[in-house]
Amino acid sequence: MAKITLEQAALWCGGKIDPKYKDVTFLGANNDSRKIEPGQLFVALVGARDGHDFVSMAMEKGAAAVLCSREVGDVPAIVVEDTRKALGDIARGERLRIGMKVVGVTGSVGKSTTKEMISAVLSKSFRISKTPANHNNDIGMPMAVLAMPEDTQVAVLEMGMNHFREIAYLASIAKPDVAVITNIGTMHIEHLGSQQGILQAKLEILEGMKEGGKVILNGDDSLLWNLHRRDDLHIGYFGIQNPECQYLGTSILQEPGQLSFHAKAGDLTFPVELSLEGVHYVIDALAAIGVGVELGMHPAKIQEALSQFRNMAGRQEVFTARGRTIIKDCYNAGPESMAAALAVLGAKPGRRIAVLGDMLELGVCTPAEHYRVGRIAAEKADMLLAFGPNASRMVNGAITGGMTAQAVMAYTESSAVAEALERLTREGDVILVKGSRGMRMERILAQFLKEK
Repeated sequence: MAKITLEQAALWCGGKIDPKYKDVTFLGANNDSRKIEPGQLFVALVGARDGHDFVSMAMEKGAAAVLCSREVGDVPAIVVEDTRKALGDIARGERLRIGMKVVGVTGSVGKSTTKEMISAVLSKSFRISKTPANHNNDIGMPMAVLAMPEDTQVAVLEMGMNHFREIAYLASIAKPDVAVITNIGTMHIEHLGSQQGILQAKLEILEGMKEGGKVILNGDDSLLWNLHRRDDLHIGYFGIQNPECQYLGTSILQEPGQLSFHAKAGDLTFPVELSLEGVHYVIDALAAIGVGVELGMHPAKIQEALSQFRNMAGRQEVFTARGRTIIKDCYNAGPESMAAALAVLGAKPGRRIAVLGDMLELGVCTPAEHYRVGRIAAEKADMLLAFGPNASRMVNGAITGGMTAQAVMAYTESSAVAEALERLTREGDVILVKGSRGMRMERILAQFLKEK
């Protein structure tokens, strides 16, 4: 990462500094005084807790300076009206100064895995940087930009949202050269009203794009496919169902621990192998292939990168413990990703147990979607342990779908689910554990596996 002077940062964000500190430099930024590293800019955000109360602690730990909205004493500081907005302004300035290409990734499901696959592919030809896990909001993404090395050639930035105009703001900072939208699902429908609302929010990524930028979209998604009629967009589509997609996956073969397919990219066709389980990963890989091709990469390098790709921790990790096969997929969940994970479970040999937590932020769709997931579980699993306020809805769906009352249980405490796993499972079973991030499903596994 590059050193930024307080004078330069103040110009970017319209802040005020004491002239005697104008040449003080910082490397990166952090809003957590407990994790601040020497030389970083401490960002005093005002939220549930006031970051200004922790300025002294941050300075004692080696912070180079403070971004604040009120005077904090005789320390190197940039004083602004809104520290959150100023952080974004500084990140935007740094993004433009470095001048790297930017690939922006958003979507309802699969955006983090797609971001990781794109990064893996591009790293074979470019010096890349990417947003770390969970750094996809108006705080995390700007901090990720400020942490990028000065010689970054391509930045891969994930953009998440819960409400309208959030992605528009992130795109105004990132200014993507390439925008990827993985799909339009139902996550966050509570705040956005409908899938059309979700589409509108995701399309905000286009507002920050450079003129002539490329948009790479899921051509199997009917809402995104309709965009091909727009003359103002340079669109490349990826998919496995729509034969008109520019990046098309065919001859898909799933074997234990190995997923293979043929990728068609324009006039090129080449085989791809992934050490993953689940046909939905073909979609993510095709998005990465599309980005690689658009940036001029040779197919051999793309093949190599995807064959070496390993998923992020907590995302469909498959391992053996206590004689059981565990599918740990605790990062997050929505109706679409639940269905995909259950499909993976359903393809496993042995007795299959689905441990499913609530899906959050579904608004008025909450009852129907939990019921629907229960129905899907009945097709793919032999037993359902449902956890959370909507557990009974999943149970009802599973019973309607054909599961017996003895094979379905609803719980409100994670410890009770862990005890049920202890009591009801045996060696040779396959256990899927999945739920929204707020359900903290990893606690159930830790309790069952006796981890501290």
